[in-house]
Amino acid sequence: MRPPLEPDAAPERRERDWRLFLLASVLVGLGACVNSSAFNNYLRDVYALDVAQRTFLEFPRELPGFLVSFFVASLAAMGEARIAMIATVAASAGMLALGWIPSSFVLMVSSAFVYSSGQHVYMPISNAVGLGFAAEGREGSMLGRVQMANTLALVAGSAILLALFRFADLSYRAAFTAGSICYLGAAMALAAMSPRRAPGRTRRFVVKRAYGRFYALSLLYGARKQLFITFGPWMIVDMFGEPVGTMTLLFFIVSLAGIGIKPAVGRLTDRFGPRAVLGAEALLTIGVCVVYAFAPELLPRGAALAVISACYIFDQASEAVSMTRAVYVKRLVTDPADLS
Repeated sequence: MRPPLEPDAAPERRERDWRLFLLASVLVGLGACVNSSAFNNYLRDVYALDVAQRTFLEFPRELPGFLVSFFVASLAAMGEARIAMIATVAASAGMLALGWIPSSFVLMVSSAFVYSSGQHVYMPISNAVGLGFAAEGREGSMLGRVQMANTLALVAGSAILLALFRFADLSYRAAFTAGSICYLGAAMALAAMSPRRAPGRTRRFVVKRAYGRFYALSLLYGARKQLFITFGPWMIVDMFGEPVGTMTLLFFIVSLAGIGIKPAVGRLTDRFGPRAVLGAEALLTIGVCVVYAFAPELLPRGAALAVISACYIFDQASEAVSMTRAVYVKRLVTDPADLS
């Protein structure tokens, strides 16, 4: 891992950077809640996608997840804070475009690609920045604090959206514009931080046999996340025909639960180690997958919707375990410069 700041950085400068990073995390949380609450309903209401088209959309939307290493490598010399800034600018531009483009499938896919590129670059880079502020052995707790700030923003944002969608008939254009402004504010906060460059050679790609288990876990997690992101919310929106207000309410519940869950995951990671936490989450996910698969066929419609909604809430809340993977790889690396 690169050092958090240049060796001669003053404590005041480090504290200032910490506060700016927390502000950026809050603003990113506000922007992300717009996407999580409205995107699937937007696709159904504006483009009338069926399940096959929705599945196809995941290829260009998730392609940045594969390209993220190339994006980061091309920007590596700039330092983590600057990379995170560029990522939030891209997310802002993509989200703004979603609200203002004419009803064109090609333009929508292009806008979603730009937004997703920024989102996918920001996620791992933000963990690298956050870990730079952590004392040895306290990485999970530090990331838990960052995630809690992000979650408080998600709670506030989803509550406001829920009220606006239900009582003020908020348009998708207005929602995406507001989310774009939040991402732009995060970019400004990150631009005000120190670049967080490390002296010496910048490592662009890291492929080592010693990290094979982490690569395998990342592949498995990506496949699992893809299924849940695509089919979990889409079952609620398409199969059960629930409106955007329902999805916003569910996301509000997820965000509210995250206030306690995310710091707790950080503390559990420090206490029991990342392997135990990752293993427990994987076992619980098996049960969620089984419920998703069979609940619509075995239960009455109302009960099936309630159970699937509970699975959606659990799956979204379990995203907190992403910080555990960051701690796992930090403790796994043989050279600290490999981390980012």
